[in-house]
Amino acid sequence: MVSVPFPSQWGIHASVGGRPVVYGTFNINSVTGNRVAGSINFRDRDIPINGYWEESTKQIRVDSPYASYSGNLTISDDPSIRIRHFILSGRLIMKPPSLQAGEYGTWLATTDTGLTGSPIISNALPPVGAFLTSNLLHGGVGR
Repeated sequence: MVSVPFPSQWGIHASVGGRPVVYGTFNINSVTGNRVAGSINFRDRDIPINGYWEESTKQIRVDSPYASYSGNLTISDDPSIRIRHFILSGRLIMKPPSLQAGEYGTWLATTDTGLTGSPIISNALPPVGAFLTSNLLHGGVGR
């Protein structure tokens, strides 16, 4: 069974109220039981996140001081280059003290690892944001 990798660094993109926010990094430092700890960084400042991971449904819910994020994990394997793409995507709501408190948005975070073992076969292509955030992690997109 494939689970959310940790420790791991993810590229993240979020939009709130239909406006793109920024690209950044999403770090999962630990998953202990169903508790998640890490940080999120949109403007060169690490902000702590804490929340929950539900293994059976592949759902994550984390809070920072400024937003609450909920989403699902999907996996897209590329056997031709032996890469496994992990994709977290979902909704967010901004919280006080953010200037955008009360506004809803979407987020997408990706990371990848080498593919070991048999690939998971899927006919669905990952969302285009998966490639953008992957480029962020590998130095292709500036913040």
